[in-house]
Amino acid sequence: MSGRSIDILAFGAHPDDVEIGAGGILAKHSTLGVSTGICDLTAGDLSSNGDIKTREVEGERAGEILGLTARHRMGFPDRGLTGSLEQINAMVNLIRQWKPRIVLAPYWKDRHPDHTACSKMVKEAVFDAAIRKKAAEAGMEPHRVSQVYYYFINDISEADLIVDISEVYSQKREAILAFESQFIPGPGRADTPLNRPTYLAMVEGRDQLWGHQIGTSHGEGLVSETPLRMDRVV
Repeated sequence: MSGRSIDILAFGAHPDDVEIGAGGILAKHSTLGVSTGICDLTAGDLSSNGDIKTREVEGERAGEILGLTARHRMGFPDRGLTGSLEQINAMVNLIRQWKPRIVLAPYWKDRHPDHTACSKMVKEAVFDAAIRKKAAEAGMEPHRVSQVYYYFINDISEADLIVDISEVYSQKREAILAFESQFIPGPGRADTPLNRPTYLAMVEGRDQLWGHQIGTSHGEGLVSETPLRMDRVV
C-alpha cells in the first residue's frame, strides 16, 4: 500500500468491529469507486471462539465482500490497548502512509473497554498525524484528516449523520457472517453474546431504526465531535 491513498479508513479494536458498525458505509462507498480500508488494532486473540488464523481468514473474506482496497492488522495485544507512545505512533504512521480523507472510529461509549480505548487512540493518532515537527522527526510528511466520525458497535445513541445503506445491506450482513467463528453457534463453540440470535437481530434492528428516521429501510448512524459544515441548506 506504500504511496497509495485511502479515502475512508475505519479503525476497529477487533476484526468484525467495523463490519458491525460501519460495514454498510464501506460497502456503499466501494461501489461508488471510493477507496476504503480497515485497520484492526488486535487479532481478537482472546475471543472465546476462533483463533488468530481463523479470524484473519474471516477478515479477508469480509473485506472482499465489502470491496475494501486494503486491510491492515496492527497486531496489538487483545485487551492490551494501552495507548502507549509506540502504539499511537504505529497508527500515526499508517495514517500518514494511507492519507485518508475520512477516518471512522468506535463511539467513545461502549460496554467493551477495547472499543472505548480504540476510540481514544484514534483521536490521538489523528491529531498527532498532522503535527509537522513530529512528522519531520519520523522522516514522514504530516497528514491532516478532513473529518472523524464515530460508529456504534454494541450500543446506540442519537446520530449526527445517518447514511442510507439500504442497497448494500445484504453485503453488510454477509460480511458480518463471514466471521462464522464469532456469530454462528456450532459444536465446540462457547455460548457468547455474539452468537446468540438476539445480537444480530439487535444490529439489524438498530440499522432499521436509523433507516426509518431518514425514510429508507436501513441506515448506519455516525457521530461527530465537531460541528458538521454545510455551505447551504437548500
